[in-house]
Amino acid sequence: MGGLWALMAQKPPLLLRALPPRPPRSSRRRRATHSAMARRRGSKGPNPDLSRTLTDCTRRGDAAAAMAAFDDAVSDPDAPTRLAAHQYNQLLHLLATADRSSFPSPAAAARRVFDHMLQAGAPPSEATITSLARVTAASAADEAFQLVATMKEKHGLAPRLRSYSPVLAAFRRAGDASKAYAVEAHMAASGLSPEEPELAALLDVSCTAGDADKVYEYMHKLRQTVDCVGEETAQVLEAWFGSDRAAMAGKAEWDAAEVKHAIVLNGGGSHQLGWLGTGPWTVQRVTAGADGQCGSCKCRLACVDIDMEETQRFADSVAALALERETKANFRRFQEWLEENKEYEAIVDGANIALYQQNFAEGGFSLTQLDAVITELRGRYHGKWPLVILHNKRIAKLMENLSNRHLIETWRANGALYTTPSGSNDDWYWLYAAIKLNCLLVTNDEMRDHIFELLGSSFFPKWKQRHRVKYTFNKGKAVLVMPPPYSSEIQESEVGSWHVPMEEKSGDERVRIWLCIGRTGTCKVPDKVPTTNGVVQEVPPNEASNRVRQSLQEDKAESITGKRKDRE
Repeated sequence: MGGLWALMAQKPPLLLRALPPRPPRSSRRRRATHSAMARRRGSKGPNPDLSRTLTDCTRRGDAAAAMAAFDDAVSDPDAPTRLAAHQYNQLLHLLATADRSSFPSPAAAARRVFDHMLQAGAPPSEATITSLARVTAASAADEAFQLVATMKEKHGLAPRLRSYSPVLAAFRRAGDASKAYAVEAHMAASGLSPEEPELAALLDVSCTAGDADKVYEYMHKLRQTVDCVGEETAQVLEAWFGSDRAAMAGKAEWDAAEVKHAIVLNGGGSHQLGWLGTGPWTVQRVTAGADGQCGSCKCRLACVDIDMEETQRFADSVAALALERETKANFRRFQEWLEENKEYEAIVDGANIALYQQNFAEGGFSLTQLDAVITELRGRYHGKWPLVILHNKRIAKLMENLSNRHLIETWRANGALYTTPSGSNDDWYWLYAAIKLNCLLVTNDEMRDHIFELLGSSFFPKWKQRHRVKYTFNKGKAVLVMPPPYSSEIQESEVGSWHVPMEEKSGDERVRIWLCIGRTGTCKVPDKVPTTNGVVQEVPPNEASNRVRQSLQEDKAESITGKRKDRE
């Protein structure tokens, strides 16, 4: 044995010398992965030549050449009988967008491609069925609807909104209202809601059918779905309100008190009680003034809030989350206290204001700033005190100063202060109070952190826009930036007129075009400032407020939030 080891030590065997060093296992895996990726990039499926041809045809929009390539591929005995799923989809998409002047029968070709796909056992996707429905809808809308309606049953695929759009467009072109409504019903059963293009189609087909009730229904669905409308939708509305059928729709008499009450319940933007008034409509494209006054009929546009039912649901959801994250006894105690003390016009985020722009050497918790905001609010609301929410840890320190103690005792004596207990997050308290009491909230907090993400409410942005009051200071005096005086969204007035804002890409409200829609003599300047969801609208912002808006933007650019979380 020893002789063998000695021989090997003198000269390694030929086999051992010929083998190169073995690379690490991780390197081998990487090389294998890269080789596989290279093969996939080169092949593009079982028929790489067809893939290259389809890509070229798609680029040129040449459906005829693409179908010729498909026919060659499936008739070649040496080529795979089954194409890749993405090749079928690419071909169907090309057929759906084909120019019919150069390729007059795309539907027949699409059916042939789809039949081959199923026979080859290639699994269709939602995009497959949608492309097939799109190309089929132009000549056979009923067949296209069946494709979409049975997508789930036959292929286990959930339709998307884009699956229904070509079918709805086909029934719109045919003027077949009942089938268009059936498409919407199936859409709803699939858990989908129409957006502006689909609603424009449903409005148009309802106008063609002269169905005033359906037009009214879709006007409100449009109002609930979009803020502003595009040119196509605007033209559909102009056509309807210029029709004889629209002039005949409506009632000559109605209960004005009932209508006003319904507007308040619905958040200020609509009554939803049907067409009011009779006679021809006038439609004009106008602009609105800074105060929300229509440039044509002189009606004052409303600042639309979420409705009362949504407000209650919102308050309940905030309370439920707060009770999960706060000490239940503490928050329930606050809820009970708030039930007995409801007469507030504004809730004040005390820490946000007292810490505003205090990130300098001598800065601290400024009760002077907080008092300035309280003074400004009392001036606006005839001496009425707001409710200030502050964490109790702040109060203990502030009471050590005599002047601070005097302010705090004054606020307490007038019911203007609620101190949140140790271990609590005051955000839950001031947010819940503002929602529950349906009043204003004074804070510069953008409400974007995790607490507000938990709410997940679709109407939270609208609520914030309507209720949040921002602030800054000018020579020690608080200057408040009230919510916008009106909302750029579809509105239905108490006299039956409508105002529909159109899209304005610049975002400049001064140049936004509105459709002012009313019957002759039905709209007049309101005698008083409108009330929205129980909250009186403020007068338009003055020059000082405009300067404040600029100052607040500068503050935001400097990342000065003025808020540290109180939780101890």
